[in-house]
Amino acid sequence: MTPACETRLDTGLAALGVEVDAIARERLLALLALLHKWNRAYNLTAVRDPEQMVTRHLLDSASIAAAVRGPTLLDVGAGAGLPGLVLAILDPRLAVTMLDGNGKKVRFQRQAVLELGLDNVTPVQARVETFEHGGFDQIVSRAFADLATFLTLTRPLLAEDGEWLAMKGRDVETELAALPSEVTLVENRLLAVPGDEAQRVLVRLRHS
Repeated sequence: MTPACETRLDTGLAALGVEVDAIARERLLALLALLHKWNRAYNLTAVRDPEQMVTRHLLDSASIAAAVRGPTLLDVGAGAGLPGLVLAILDPRLAVTMLDGNGKKVRFQRQAVLELGLDNVTPVQARVETFEHGGFDQIVSRAFADLATFLTLTRPLLAEDGEWLAMKGRDVETELAALPSEVTLVENRLLAVPGDEAQRVLVRLRHS
């Protein structure tokens, strides 16, 4: 990757208050290179420019790191492995399962796990409706569905004292107003992603 990509990653992580060691930094840059390479052939993401990938994929994913405690995390609708791969790189103690029904995207996830040497990530190709392994401490969604659908489909997969993490746009208030009574809003926090002017929020939810 170019020096500009490295600088954007370093300054962005520092602005987010996310500390990385040399191994994690190397893996994040390797993930970026792999994503850029595969994207040219498989159209994994609409973002084409590597510097924009740093901002809109790596830093966007890293922006919720402080809210992720695990130790088991399910990334629903993981696509090209975001935010799951980034979060797994930032915290090797996490056990991350990435779930997606798109074969080419799960193949990319598996290749990334192999090339980056990530032993704390399990890619799974399946629809969330048919996935039967529950008891996850946290379930994250970056661009999966509206809140009501996200909660309904993943409720059987969440541990009793677990937590949902939904990365949403600023227009989330309508979705929040429609939350069922048995779900409690823990936090609705603005995500300040360095270099990205789009308004993003992290919504944390629990069983009441």
